[in-house]
Amino acid sequence: MKLSEIQDLIKFVAKSGVNEVELQTKDVKIVIRTKNGNGKGLEVPVIQAVVPTLPSVAAPVAVPAPAPAAPTAAATAAAIEKQNAADTAAENAKYVTIKSPMIGTFYRSPGPDKPVFVNVGDEIAPGKAVCIIEAMKLFNEIESDIKGKIVKILVNDATPVEYDQPLFLVEPN
Repeated sequence: MKLSEIQDLIKFVAKSGVNEVELQTKDVKIVIRTKNGNGKGLEVPVIQAVVPTLPSVAAPVAVPAPAPAAPTAAATAAAIEKQNAADTAAENAKYVTIKSPMIGTFYRSPGPDKPVFVNVGDEIAPGKAVCIIEAMKLFNEIESDIKGKIVKILVNDATPVEYDQPLFLVEPN
């Protein structure tokens, strides 16, 4: 993996807002974690690179960790990300969130060949099933507690969800 590719990956992680990215190839494993360590709310990338020892007589080659992106670019990207997050939070404040009542796997439809329960723009009412969460081989239909219109689906199909994780944004009627 080239140094420029690693630097691009670091920039992408800093802009995306994710906490950790792990990339492993045949020859190298890279873990990039961000943490709030400077007291000013900016994300600081922490890079860990591991290269397996080659079964040869030559000494193992270590890959040096690249220097983080320029602080001014990272600071600007973090400031823009924070502003976007604040704008999104203000916009989402008028919506009601349907959250996961359990840990499991989120499914938008009752089966692979079945239509989805709800789409963006669909009207829902109390008691209407909006998704299924599979937990320990049990499929639990999650029903709406409110009447309104689905504005945004926050989770991809067949992905794991945590307890109290937001699933849908609903504009109440």
